[in-house]
Amino acid sequence: MKRGLAHILRNSFSTFEIVSPLEPGELRDRIFTLSATAAHTPAAAKNHLVTLAAQLTQELDHPVEPAHIKQGLYADLKENRILTIFDAPSPEALIHRYNLSQVQGIFYKASHMTINLYRNDPGEYKLMFKYLKLFRLMTYVEGESDQGFTITIDGPASLFKPSTRYGVDIAKLIPAILHVTRWQLTATLQWKNPYTKLAQDKSFSLAADCGLVSHYPPGKPYDSMLEQAFAEKWAKAKTDWQLQREVELIPIPGSVMIPDFRLVHPDGRVFLLEIVGYWRPEYLRKKFYQVRQADCKNLILAVSQRLNLEKAGVDIDTTPTKIVWFKDKLLPKAVLEALESA
Repeated sequence: MKRGLAHILRNSFSTFEIVSPLEPGELRDRIFTLSATAAHTPAAAKNHLVTLAAQLTQELDHPVEPAHIKQGLYADLKENRILTIFDAPSPEALIHRYNLSQVQGIFYKASHMTINLYRNDPGEYKLMFKYLKLFRLMTYVEGESDQGFTITIDGPASLFKPSTRYGVDIAKLIPAILHVTRWQLTATLQWKNPYTKLAQDKSFSLAADCGLVSHYPPGKPYDSMLEQAFAEKWAKAKTDWQLQREVELIPIPGSVMIPDFRLVHPDGRVFLLEIVGYWRPEYLRKKFYQVRQADCKNLILAVSQRLNLEKAGVDIDTTPTKIVWFKDKLLPKAVLEALESA
């Protein structure tokens, strides 16, 4: 238990840095070049350190001692890095991290995992799906926001060759699940019998009432400055349309699409708004593929004119939804005109 607590303190609350007058590789080159000019004796080694210290003091314009050079020669090795910052957690926070780490370790041997996300706040869903993408887990998603979602994840033991690295990524997902209010998880583990050495299937379950506490930060109110600026402008606009943030999820085969905003009119009309301002070709291809798969009749796309859609391989003519074009900023007026003409 002491080693476990120390491991968490060292890896999660401590900052270790390379402390050296120069980059260690350059420092070694300098001192070894000097050492090649004389016989290798303790006295010569001491003189070389004094000589290089004087040179670096002049070059760097601050005092450099021989001891600094000895310390910095191999400062790039992990075991030689110096503790410079220690952000001490509270005892309760440390215990929560320890308990969570114990559970995370179980998933290193997972061959299959099913997560049931019951009806929750859509913002919680979006945070969960973001972490799924961040850790690049092999997932299949079924369901819809009113009833909940079932997420199936293939684990490291289901691969042709078990990968502990992939198991670590699955373990990283557990703190993200804790941000969802109502959920249940079941995992199949490939457990090796310590006596017979034979692999056995084991089952492990976890639910929202497990008492574990996440150290991951909650989701940000907005994904980008573009979305935030639009929401702030909308709040000042004179309109009956109400702007709601990420409250709708559109099921698509194997995944979900979460539009940035929902627009609701007192007369009952409802539209969804997705802002596309990100430029990476992979993102653009995936985003427009999702739009085609969703085939949502009340979805409006706001697309930046600065995006090179043709170069990204996006055919705008095959996009089955209304598009609002903008340059640097998306203005409420353009969206309102699209709503009234829809």
